[in-house]
Amino acid sequence: MTILRCLSKATKPASVWKRQASYFSSSNACNVSSDRSKPKRAFLHLDDGTKIPGYSFGAEKSMSGEIVFNTGLTGYTESLTDPSYKGQILNLTYPLVGNYGVPNIAERDVYGLIKNAESERIHVSGLLVQDYSYHYSHWNSVMSLSDWLKQEGVPALHGIDTRMITKYVRDRSEVLGKIEFDDQPIELESPNSRNLIGECSITEPQLFGKGNTHRVLAVDCGTKHSIIRNLVQRDCEVKLVPWNYDFTQEEFDGLFISNGPGDPLTVPELIQNVKTVIDQGRKQPIFGICMGNQITALAAGAKSYKLPMGNRGHNQPVRNLLNGQAFITSQNHGYAIDDTTLPEGFHPLFVNCNDGTNEGIFHESRPIVTAQFHPEANGGPTDTMFMFDTFKSMMESPNCSIKASIPNPAVAPAKLKLNKVLMLGSGGLSIGQAGEFDYSGSQAVKALKEEGLKTVLMNPNIASVQTNAVGDKQADTVYFLPVTAQFVEEVIAKERPDGIVLSMGGQTALNVGVELHKKGILDKYNVKVLGTQVDMIMATEDREIFASRLKEINEKLAPSIAVENVPDAVKAAREIKYPVMVRAAYCLGGLGSGLCETEEQLVDLCTKAFQMTNQVLIEKSLKGWKEVEYEVVRDCADNCVTVCNMENFDPLGVHTGDSIVVAPSQTLSNQEYHMLRETAIKVVRHFSIVGECNIQYALDPVSLDYCIIEINARLSRSSALASKATGYPLAFIAAKLGLNIQLPEITNMTTGKTTACFEPSLDYIVTKIPRWDLDRFFRTPKEIGSAMKSVGEVMAIGRSFEESLQKALRMTHPSISGFTQSLPAGKSYPSDYDLEEALRIPSNTRIHAICKAFNDGYSVDRIHELTNIDKWFLHKLQYIVEHGDELQKCSDVSALSVETLKTAKSLGFSDKQIGNLCGSSEADSRSARLGKGIVPWVKQIDTMAAEYPAMTNYLYCTYNGAEHDLTFDDNGTMVLGCGPYHIGSSVEFDWCAVSAIRTLREMGKKTIVVNHNPETVSTDFDECDRLYFDELSLERVLDIYQLENSTGVIISVGGQIPNNLALPLHNNGVNVLGTSPLDIDAAESRARFSAILDDIGVGQAPWRSLTSLDDALDFAASVGYPCLLRPSFVLSGSAMNVVYDPEEMKAFLKAATELSQEHPVVITKFVEGAREVEMDAVARNGVVVAHAVSEHVENAGVHSGDATLIMPAQTLTNQQVDKIYEITRKIASRFSISGPLNMQFLVTDDNIMVIELNLRASRTCPFVSKTIGTDLVKVATKVMVGAELDLKELPTLETPHNPVDYVGIKAPMFSWPRLRDADPLLRCEMSSTGEVACFAPDVHTAFLKSLISAGFKLPPKGGNIMIGIQQSFQPAFLPTAKKLHDLGYKLCATEATAEYLNKHNIPADIVGWPASDNTCENVGIATKLIQEKAIDLVINLPNNNTKYVQDNYMIRRMSIDSQTPLVTNFQIAKLLTESLAKEDQMRPDSLFHYQKRATV
Repeated sequence: MTILRCLSKATKPASVWKRQASYFSSSNACNVSSDRSKPKRAFLHLDDGTKIPGYSFGAEKSMSGEIVFNTGLTGYTESLTDPSYKGQILNLTYPLVGNYGVPNIAERDVYGLIKNAESERIHVSGLLVQDYSYHYSHWNSVMSLSDWLKQEGVPALHGIDTRMITKYVRDRSEVLGKIEFDDQPIELESPNSRNLIGECSITEPQLFGKGNTHRVLAVDCGTKHSIIRNLVQRDCEVKLVPWNYDFTQEEFDGLFISNGPGDPLTVPELIQNVKTVIDQGRKQPIFGICMGNQITALAAGAKSYKLPMGNRGHNQPVRNLLNGQAFITSQNHGYAIDDTTLPEGFHPLFVNCNDGTNEGIFHESRPIVTAQFHPEANGGPTDTMFMFDTFKSMMESPNCSIKASIPNPAVAPAKLKLNKVLMLGSGGLSIGQAGEFDYSGSQAVKALKEEGLKTVLMNPNIASVQTNAVGDKQADTVYFLPVTAQFVEEVIAKERPDGIVLSMGGQTALNVGVELHKKGILDKYNVKVLGTQVDMIMATEDREIFASRLKEINEKLAPSIAVENVPDAVKAAREIKYPVMVRAAYCLGGLGSGLCETEEQLVDLCTKAFQMTNQVLIEKSLKGWKEVEYEVVRDCADNCVTVCNMENFDPLGVHTGDSIVVAPSQTLSNQEYHMLRETAIKVVRHFSIVGECNIQYALDPVSLDYCIIEINARLSRSSALASKATGYPLAFIAAKLGLNIQLPEITNMTTGKTTACFEPSLDYIVTKIPRWDLDRFFRTPKEIGSAMKSVGEVMAIGRSFEESLQKALRMTHPSISGFTQSLPAGKSYPSDYDLEEALRIPSNTRIHAICKAFNDGYSVDRIHELTNIDKWFLHKLQYIVEHGDELQKCSDVSALSVETLKTAKSLGFSDKQIGNLCGSSEADSRSARLGKGIVPWVKQIDTMAAEYPAMTNYLYCTYNGAEHDLTFDDNGTMVLGCGPYHIGSSVEFDWCAVSAIRTLREMGKKTIVVNHNPETVSTDFDECDRLYFDELSLERVLDIYQLENSTGVIISVGGQIPNNLALPLHNNGVNVLGTSPLDIDAAESRARFSAILDDIGVGQAPWRSLTSLDDALDFAASVGYPCLLRPSFVLSGSAMNVVYDPEEMKAFLKAATELSQEHPVVITKFVEGAREVEMDAVARNGVVVAHAVSEHVENAGVHSGDATLIMPAQTLTNQQVDKIYEITRKIASRFSISGPLNMQFLVTDDNIMVIELNLRASRTCPFVSKTIGTDLVKVATKVMVGAELDLKELPTLETPHNPVDYVGIKAPMFSWPRLRDADPLLRCEMSSTGEVACFAPDVHTAFLKSLISAGFKLPPKGGNIMIGIQQSFQPAFLPTAKKLHDLGYKLCATEATAEYLNKHNIPADIVGWPASDNTCENVGIATKLIQEKAIDLVINLPNNNTKYVQDNYMIRRMSIDSQTPLVTNFQIAKLLTESLAKEDQMRPDSLFHYQKRATV
């Protein structure tokens, strides 16, 4: 008997129902097409008197029935024609319906059965959906769902909050309802008192598969045609007979009782006939499905009962009680068998893993077997198709036992008994390997700790939550060391773990694991790999092995050839024919891959690819096909589920990390969806994956043809997205599975009661959009392709595609208002802009080009022709544009009708966007909306589409709804997260947010988190009390703040995005906790801040607030070049540049004013040769209570995010430190700071000047906090909420906590190989994508470990070093060159540098410039030597005076493309040279050990 869903009815006052009903609206209400412009209104009436408005898209005919729901994501055609739905009004929980239209229902297959449906007509009495797609798109469809429903005379409503209906139905055993049109009143009628089976059943026998071997008599209770097809395909001759046919004296080889609708007790004649056959003791087997299970059990003497709401959907988990194996099944029944009433000899065979209800029975000695689920699976999963084989086996061998007839999995291994597990992290964030692995690793550590295991983590990513040293969710020991085979072996030897996790650290951990395996290190120390074993990892990574393994199971890649050198690549491409796709083995994020249309492109790409791998795959291009992904989970007992299915908006040719992605897929039919699902499970089983796996497909858009692109036998960025999209924590589950814990034994974390062995149902749509920062790199093309370029991503949740997409677009950048033609950051279209070229070639702004095309009059067909983007998506985008045009016709936002405004909100238009279109302000737009009673509804993400009650705190806001899923009585403290990772705002701000959240919870305060980054730990729903996965906009934060009646908002721990909301929130009455928003605003405004510094007597470089270019040129003439341009309210030095001449002044000032349009740009004198120092601190009421000082290795001019930081500072005198402290006190007091702050200083021999003040947590916070052992964000959080502090324990300015016995060095992590043609010179605008840190007793070994952690390869002893130095650097560099020579390195240099070195008796061979004329003949060209791997390190030190600008750029770029270590900064070159002398002194000790020793 179901327990979980037997809840008391949630009663609602009539006034509440009435209020909710008033908010129901069509998402298709504006004047776009005849269907949309005049939808007829009808009402859904419930049996308690509730009346809910909706819009008709079916037959205008009133109908009554029992309301039931189906949680399937696809298969509406199959469900509507399933006779088991006879008499029912079907509520589809997935909100978007009609996307792929309706195929030819009349078409029949070779057996004479309906090919594209389950019967010859629609059986439901009515249909309820949230959002109906008026424009369908599918190659196999011939009509719209609306047209089909009208033809069949079936009413249907859209604009219904189907989640609300589901919740209402689940809490009652029967809900009667009616779809009623005003002019057609009808009475409510229960169909369950009727003989629905009799209404569905045939009246005369029919024969299928005539002449086949096995004679099956099938009783038609409402048989689905797929059932008959499965029997005929197994050599059965099927005689289908009416439900009341007397078959007791009939001869047959097997008796089959079909599915059907209603109460089984309404057909006593059939029950008696089956009882007679059972009593006859025949040897012929009996097999029943769904209704057939109930009929058979009743005939045997058991009892049935009505389920509280029935099991209907495609994701019901059942378990075989004979062998423990679990399956995902399709179900549709409202009644069940009470298996406690089964007579002697009969036993339960299957049980529902969620609610414990019976799912099938068998007889212990006779061939009788049944399944309550649908093994024919149409629609739904095909996991249990073997039941038809079992039936066939029983006909062939009647004496064979059921246990022997049902496939049995191999005996599952026992749960691993381990003591200590080593987990390898991914290191610093880079393009292709970013914050998703901090999330994955954090989840895995949590899972391992939950199982009582000691965990050791190796990860040099200092900014990650994963590498925290303290907490219940943290590893027991953390090593900030390079994740290389050498260091991993040293840690294994030291820690002696008995298990190792390779799948949570991206490609870095995987590749190291393979190397450890090949070298025998894991065997040497008896370390077991948890989860998928290394041989299978290698099989998925090696392209040739992968292809051959797929052939073993008749699955295919695109035609391809694996090669190991460029000539073979050329040969393979000629054989396959151009265009071809190049894919590099053992690389992440499409690194080394690309589309090649010519041999020249192929040679260039393969040459670069072979610098980073020893194998590439030359593959036939399938550009233009759809790209689809599945996330699959498998345990050691072979239980296997697909957790999430995703579809790329962009067709194949764009890396999935750079594509807009929707989940679930929107344009796949049930057949396609489950065809690819079945293949995914088959492949994952064949490769013996244990844990989580990602599989990617190319799907032909005009047929069922597909190819497998690749599988990833590890957690990936898609895994993080899938986890957040579904609420199913893949990394946590995968870690448990790696210990040989089985899926059915793991609890679903969102319900707390059901099993993790299930496939999530979504009742919303998720849209992921990448975040690029390509504009920072002026040489880098903006086109996107198969090699990933994005640095982060956002995820938006809505109940229509339009809503989800527009939310996601706004999330990517604060300057984007939605689906508009405006480019991000206020940039303008170039004068020579080619729109058709912009549509044809994917780029980081193509989505805006599509909007521009619609505005310019392009049709959907033309845009599809240019882009290959599915027309379904394009029609949805067109509708956004059309509704925007409707809004623009209104000159006053307050004059918009309620209906028009509600439709706009349901389509994802923001208040600001609506205001802009109507010529009004955002404030006026918000006021008009609230005045009309239009508010967002808060919905839960519960993994079950509301099928089961869930106390989940995972939330989103939508305007496509009619009720909240929860009440608002926590009055929690809001914490605003960081938004998408991008250059300048990365995982370090997630660390800050998590630290604040955890601190608040430790203090007993309720927490509300708002963030939309799926790669973060802060968006784990178990980290806070309420998680809103939603926009970090003024509109949404105000909505949530007011709904929750929050006590206050912390905006200072998420970086610049929330910090910029400080003043707008304050002006709207929000209690912003910490430093006053007025002071924050003053600090962010460069001009006001500089004026305040002058006022309080704090030194700074000469400055001026600019009003024009002439003003800037006048300032430069006054102070001299170089100068520094500084826009306001930006992060990571966006548009900040050093200017050396008037031409640069003009170009850079334009960029700065575009980015900072509302605030003046400040120009300062650029101070050359100064050191840079950072102060991270916390103040309370203007008094500093905690601090940490760190120093840059590089001189000023390199952005602090790109600089190498040392702590404690190495070169500051006591007097300089005192001066920094004095300035810090002054500024903290003047700005009345209460919370975190970060200041940067310029330090010269005789002067200290302030660069800037950030009144928020900074990117250096995690590094300094971990280095000194005091969490500055924790201190700041306590300050902001007024908690007590123990100043004796804190690093005040009077009692600093500087490390004594160790040094920490933070090094930047760059992604230059991903950024084609980018110049790897460091400037004031930040370029790095991540950071690492290592610790040692001295600066030099700490520096070497940090460099290695960042991917830098140290030159081998006696290696070749190429040097190129601008003349002014030569005297200063001379001692460094001599040191390199003395260390045994062989030097070569460009002509002038070599001449200079040789004059000083430092031998250096001459190398030639690659582009300019060389005076020396017969010398090696620099770029060619680098490309040929003759050089082990390149030191290239140009400046603005260099003569050979292009040559030096070519040398730097070739170093990147050839994977040759490159140094472009003098101070780094000097420190590296000093450090190489101590290379042999590096030890595997880390911060944990030094701090532990300090406390002993």
